[in-house]
Amino acid sequence: MGNLYAVVLAAGKGTRMKSKKHKVLHSVCGKPIIDHVLDRLHELGCDRTICVIGYQGDTLREHLEKKHAVTLVEQKEQLGTAHAIMQAKDELASLEGTTLVMNGDHPLFTLETLQRLVRSHQEKRAAATVLTADLDDPAQYGRVIRNGNHSVQRIVEYKDASEEERQITEINTGTFCFDNQKLFSVIHEVNNNNAQKEYYLPDVLSLLLKRSELVHAVKVHDAGEAMGVNDRQQLAEADAYMRQMILQKHMEEGVTIVDTSNTYIEPEVFIGADTVIHPGTFLRGTTMIGEDCQIGPQADLTDMVIDDEVSIKYTVASGSRIEKETTVGPYVYMRPQTHLRKRVKIGCFIDLKKAELGDGTKVSHLAYVGDARVGKKVNISCGVVTVNYDGKNKFKTIIGDNAFIGCNVNLVAPVHVKKGAYVAAGSTITNDVPEKALAIARERQTNKPGYVEKLWAKRSQQK
Repeated sequence: MGNLYAVVLAAGKGTRMKSKKHKVLHSVCGKPIIDHVLDRLHELGCDRTICVIGYQGDTLREHLEKKHAVTLVEQKEQLGTAHAIMQAKDELASLEGTTLVMNGDHPLFTLETLQRLVRSHQEKRAAATVLTADLDDPAQYGRVIRNGNHSVQRIVEYKDASEEERQITEINTGTFCFDNQKLFSVIHEVNNNNAQKEYYLPDVLSLLLKRSELVHAVKVHDAGEAMGVNDRQQLAEADAYMRQMILQKHMEEGVTIVDTSNTYIEPEVFIGADTVIHPGTFLRGTTMIGEDCQIGPQADLTDMVIDDEVSIKYTVASGSRIEKETTVGPYVYMRPQTHLRKRVKIGCFIDLKKAELGDGTKVSHLAYVGDARVGKKVNISCGVVTVNYDGKNKFKTIIGDNAFIGCNVNLVAPVHVKKGAYVAAGSTITNDVPEKALAIARERQTNKPGYVEKLWAKRSQQK
């Protein structure tokens, strides 16, 4: 696409959000609004991206410098969109190519839409191209006024529009392409003779037309992409719109989603074909799920790597790996750096943390396995706890292949239960257990005949 630059406008106060947080840092489908915009520009292949900041500039600067390769310029006074572009003059005015201007609070434009806009602008050799949309209720958006030959004549802001102009349903989305040299040759001529006393970027189009330059327009196929976020209701609407777009993409790729109104998938999640997503499921971050899996109901997975043919239900898990044919749940909490190998069975009410479990190992119910390396075909029974913390430091438990850990066993780390060993129920193990040995660490049972009658008689006398 030649020399392509971008300017993202993110200096406004966003007062209608009524929030202490900068508007563009609010999340849509788990990711800040501004990140959606900048990620699309990165995918588009922009040679340089400039973000204009102002209100809460320090907070926004900290976020952007940590996550994106952008140049930041400051608009100290919010005097309008043309004034905001002027702040990028030192960075762009000497360059030749195409400049794409976007609002930082418009997270829904797809890569395909932006590619079509830039390509059409360059093919038409236009001085400027505006991205437009037809809305059933155009509300207070600026209206696109066309000539008889359908080229753009001007854009009028709602507050400056006549009643007749307000009946027009084609609106300015706030996204433009410009010939960079032509943009900066006229932008200084923009004035603030309008109701808001601001310097409007769309006025650049009128100035270019006066010079007999071509001003082109490209209409989005889906008007929903033009949705901006100015308040909490629009934030929720944008989230719902993007969520449906994401679900549709996965279904087109062969994923079954049982209830689209009750499934939440973030944009960077990958799901293989013939996997079924059951209701109440949240898939977040960079989660990757293989084919032929059953996920949910009520699975909340973040940054997980899951192989084929895995079943997970009623589980919260993050930052971990699950290999093929493993079953997890119900009611499992899997914390980061856990690795379940093939055909592992994790049953109900299990807490796992920094645990590696070998092929075929079973932890069926009511256990905590943390800071542990467990071998193949190990049975960890009900009520087992790896006691990994002494109040100051964490220690590791190692369990060898084919070991059997009985019910209500405490394994006090650091400790090593070796291959084929058995640990008797109710034991507290503080020393290593040799291969194929039986470890018993509990007091021998003592029965006291008639003790209960004596106990109750004593209590009666006390009363």
